[in-house]
Amino acid sequence: MKAENYTFGTKDAQPEEDPSVAARLKRLENDYETQGMRRTVEAVLVVHQHNHPHVLMLQIANAFFKLPGHYLQPGMDEREGLKQVLNERLGSADPKDWPNEPEWEIGECLSTWWRPNFESYMYPYIPAHVTKPKEKKMLYLVQLPPNKVLSVPKNMKVLAIPLFELYDNAARYGAQLSAIPHLLSRYDFEYKPM
Repeated sequence: MKAENYTFGTKDAQPEEDPSVAARLKRLENDYETQGMRRTVEAVLVVHQHNHPHVLMLQIANAFFKLPGHYLQPGMDEREGLKQVLNERLGSADPKDWPNEPEWEIGECLSTWWRPNFESYMYPYIPAHVTKPKEKKMLYLVQLPPNKVLSVPKNMKVLAIPLFELYDNAARYGAQLSAIPHLLSRYDFEYKPM
């Protein structure tokens, strides 16, 4: 879908749960003790600008980029959980409007990343010596409807990052985000004006 097909609004800020990476990892450790391995889902939302695919990402504090997503409650289905997360992150500010909006189409899982320990490193495989990973993160391709209003929390920006900017750019975007062009390379993107 073309980026111009979407309208962007704002809603109340959604501050990060933790003030630092260390605090986030400490919370992960505490949650692991009571709930087991954390499952996280994130959406790869592809739009077209200038006849080139771009990925919609959230930017926090003009420096940190992430895909829209969040961790799931234990027992929650990944696809249904991702729909709920996308509504909370980018849907209308009023949850009563969600049933009237076009539904998110959750496609296939593009990749799975594993956190073997209570550290920031994640891998696209479970290291051989790890028997109990601490987190499993799944990236899903999500088909955007032809038109949609995306409500962005005030403390974030939505940016359309071109694949050529992400490619081989782990220094800026990290290993997971810079791998997205590889994950999408098996698709033939074809923009058809509506």
